[in-house]
Amino acid sequence: MITDRPTATVERAVEAEARHAPALSPFAEYVPEVRIPHLWAKRALDIVVSAVALLLLAPFMAIIALLIRLESPGPVLFRQIRLGRYGKPFIMYKFRSMRCNAQELQPLLMHMNEKQGGAFKIRHDPRMTRIGRFLRKYSLDELPQLFNVLKGDLSLVGPRAMAPYDVNRFDDVSYYRRFAVPQGCTGLWQVSGRSNLTFEEWMRLDLYYVDNFSFWLDIKILLKTIPAILKGDGAY
Repeated sequence: MITDRPTATVERAVEAEARHAPALSPFAEYVPEVRIPHLWAKRALDIVVSAVALLLLAPFMAIIALLIRLESPGPVLFRQIRLGRYGKPFIMYKFRSMRCNAQELQPLLMHMNEKQGGAFKIRHDPRMTRIGRFLRKYSLDELPQLFNVLKGDLSLVGPRAMAPYDVNRFDDVSYYRRFAVPQGCTGLWQVSGRSNLTFEEWMRLDLYYVDNFSFWLDIKILLKTIPAILKGDGAY
């Protein structure tokens, strides 16, 4: 039986772990140093867009927060350790779309996992709340990641930041190369079908982005992101 349980102490532990956790050792061996052209322009775009978006979306985000609190007890934000460029850990913020003890229940649901490799996806995840399903469908649960972009943890565009336990399941060391560039809120995976793709297809798109990085590729991905979000294809 899946129930809600407050996780305030778990959140504090997660924050403490992120402050002290070292980057995973494989990163030093498998992630090359990559010179990113126009990195200053990419960072400038991140700051301007995230700051303006947070100001404009603040009332809408407040309504989402209220709906989450009304439906399910527990924190509004879901906080989780994710790995940034070169495997540097940080706390990523999202609107909570699942019950409070979702992470603890994941091992019990591994037999329902529909993905291979380092991904865990269930199309009809029993841990999801009603408002959470709506937020996930249109990627609204990811709006708090704009704070991560403003802080410099994430970029607007880049490979999706992954959790350490997902990275530990990599079955191909070449996948570590995806961490040679800043991780992002949106990327080729998000505008190419998201969870409808296999894990291998996801990784190939990330490596293509690393090999073909340019400021203009970022712009192209950003322009494709809104139609992809509205379509909701592969979002679960």
